[in-house]
Amino acid sequence: MTVTVSATLAVNEALDEKRRQGVRVLPLGFGEAGLPVHPVLRDQLTAGNGANAYGPVAGSPALREAAAAYWERRGLPTDPDLVIAGPGSKPLLYGLLLELGGDTAIAAPSWVSYAAQSRLLGRRPLMVPTAAGQGGVPHPDLLHASVTEAREQGRTVNAVIVTLPDNPTGTVADEDTVRRLADVARELDLVIVSDEIYRDLVHPAEVTGARTRVPSPAEFAPERTVVSTGLSKNLALGGWRIGVLRLPDSAVGHRLRGGLLGVASEIWSSPAAPVQAAAAHAFTEPAELADHVDRSRRLHGIVARAVTDVFVRAGASVIPPRAAFYLYPDFAPHRDRLAALHGVTTGPELTGLLLERFGVGVLPAVEFGEGTDALRMRVATSLLYGDTAERRYAALAATDPLELPWIRAHLDRLERVLDALLDGEPEPVSVADRADDAAPQYC
Repeated sequence: MTVTVSATLAVNEALDEKRRQGVRVLPLGFGEAGLPVHPVLRDQLTAGNGANAYGPVAGSPALREAAAAYWERRGLPTDPDLVIAGPGSKPLLYGLLLELGGDTAIAAPSWVSYAAQSRLLGRRPLMVPTAAGQGGVPHPDLLHASVTEAREQGRTVNAVIVTLPDNPTGTVADEDTVRRLADVARELDLVIVSDEIYRDLVHPAEVTGARTRVPSPAEFAPERTVVSTGLSKNLALGGWRIGVLRLPDSAVGHRLRGGLLGVASEIWSSPAAPVQAAAAHAFTEPAELADHVDRSRRLHGIVARAVTDVFVRAGASVIPPRAAFYLYPDFAPHRDRLAALHGVTTGPELTGLLLERFGVGVLPAVEFGEGTDALRMRVATSLLYGDTAERRYAALAATDPLELPWIRAHLDRLERVLDALLDGEPEPVSVADRADDAAPQYC
């Protein structure tokens, strides 16, 4: 099969090309946390730079014990021997899908790599719609029907993937939905893969107006749930490439452990030792890192809500995000207008128009498992915090980050772009834009 560059990486490269052409861009497509590395973690990485042995395939004992304690603090008792570390969540997921075998049920919409990795393995992902506001978790009734029908057709379906909180919608499925999904998985003997990498980035109640709890399927079906997490989102360590899996303490978990270690031994041998040392410290959650994460989730929540408000004022339909740095606006209310003004009838045409005419990078719903006619798009807000470490630290420290001039400028420009899109007119240029024309524009 032909393998193309992941859509999230591709849009980032497209925006880089626009910048080289001198185009002012709004980077709303790439799911990077957009924040600096905490100095404590830089020191930990430096301290471990002499570690050059391969180490255990499953990861260092210190890292596995720290990760087990991390989950224990979240109500999920964990045996360190059932923790496996890898160079990021993606290779761990790929190895897990390889070991599970068969097809996998996946939420529609869902993160782009679930279905892509399934196809790389020569399998057919079973895309199951989600209920409104329950992003990341396939509708339990539809999951039961879809898996049953697929098996009647002779397909083998062994697992279901959920994302809590969700990428691309920024929503968090409620306890009833997750419990019902766990019941279906037990009835149909499905392994649940729960990607919880955004768990620590639930927006605080001061932003959302209510406390949000993340219910893990491991609470309701502990014998069959694999939990995945990492440090690329809560601590913005995407480039360090470290992830961990929590396997269930059951026959299923012990079987998967043996197979995963075999896969890991042939592909990555072991995660980078200095990164493991820093990650072990991070998973102990010392006070200074816990504070950093709290500031991060507050910043993500405030900016994501502000961007949501811009789309709502433009007439898009948006379920307010409750976690991470994503929202998933739907331009279906403007379907006729977009067709009349621009000849746009599909999601890819709409996002292509935003990129080419306005330099706005967003991803169409089709990349997340929906149909091309859907006018929904994933908007990632985390690269609006600034193009320097100084600006990003300022955003983290600000009482009201929306008052920072560079963040306010992005919000104002997004509002002008959406107005121009729906009026069929060129985007007006503000005085601030003219003043910035001579300077290189990142975001």
